[in-house]
Amino acid sequence: MKTLMFTLILAATLTGSSIYDFKVPGLDGNIDFSIYKGKMIMIVNTASQCGNTPQYKDLEALYEKYKSKLVIVGFPANNFGAQEPGSNDEIKQFCTKEYSVTFPMAEKISVKGDDIAPIYKYLSEQAAQKGFADPVKWNFGKFLLDENGNLIATFSPKTQPMSEEILKWLN
Repeated sequence: MKTLMFTLILAATLTGSSIYDFKVPGLDGNIDFSIYKGKMIMIVNTASQCGNTPQYKDLEALYEKYKSKLVIVGFPANNFGAQEPGSNDEIKQFCTKEYSVTFPMAEKISVKGDDIAPIYKYLSEQAAQKGFADPVKWNFGKFLLDENGNLIATFSPKTQPMSEEILKWLN
């Protein structure tokens, strides 16, 4: 019973009431979302062996072009088609070598199911509350938050990072 209560209390504290409450392990050290106050944030679930993997190139281009007002955070996940089987070190090497990724990348997490990471639980709940489509149907679903940490849009995995659908929020 004590374990159950502890788990419930821990889950409640990890869920967060703002994106800025989250700190996650990153491939290059911890990612503290509170440092992104004042910038838009795009959160993307990624995979190295997916038909959408070439989006890394345009995600990097988007980040480079708008990094004064936008941060992109990638979350590798193996939830869909076992398309992210690598270790965190392998993922980091792949992203660096194949796509020269410089935007922050979190350690591999689960973005769906019973073991969903707290940040993805939070984002999915925010999307549902706002009536947005859940973008986490496959790899490379995208959440966009404004400069105040409010979810303002979601984009399907097929939406290209440099598409007008996304750029209209940044221009």
